Amino acid sequence: MFIDYVPLMLINMAAGLVILASYISRFSGNQQDRSWASAFFIVGLVAVICGFHMSFNWPLPGSYNVAFGELSVLLGALFLGAGLSVALGWSLLPLGIYALLAGITAIVVGLRIINLKLTQEPVILGVGFVVTGLSGVLMPPAIYFYKNRFLRLLVVILLIAGAFIWLRTGYKAYWSHLSNLSKWIPLLMR
Repeated sequence: MFIDYVPLMLINMAAGLVILASYISRFSGNQQDRSWASAFFIVGLVAVICGFHMSFNWPLPGSYNVAFGELSVLLGALFLGAGLSVALGWSLLPLGIYALLAGITAIVVGLRIINLKLTQEPVILGVGFVVTGLSGVLMPPAIYFYKNRFLRLLVVILLIAGAFIWLRTGYKAYWSHLSNLSKWIPLLMR
């Protein structure tokens, strides 16, 4: 049996997507509301810490460490950058370019998860990565053409759809982890 913290990472990602959807729905270009910075920082910090730990220590079997760990680092870096940019009033467009490339990565990972039939629910998980990735791909035009309400709405819908998938998966994982690990005893206590 192995112990993992994927549910934490999934709920953190879902929270970040909801926060970002709320922010993008109100985004007005140069007038950034700095009160959002701390929410972006929190999501980024959790994602980067968990992602780096997973990427360097491989606590999961096989390639799951790549899918969850490395993409968590990309997501976390984006959210830390967003927090800094919002706090300092910097343009979000450079982060949008990073989001584009991270989004393409998420799409590739999602399609490969479906292709390899990884996890117990590869289609749902794969679609979660693809939908979340599409929101990243559309982020640069949504930021640049911020007056285009349709484009921003499309990104918000993708972010919320991704959040629902990650919430469903994360809460289901918490449910099973609490049961499956209820009798686990740390090595030091054996």
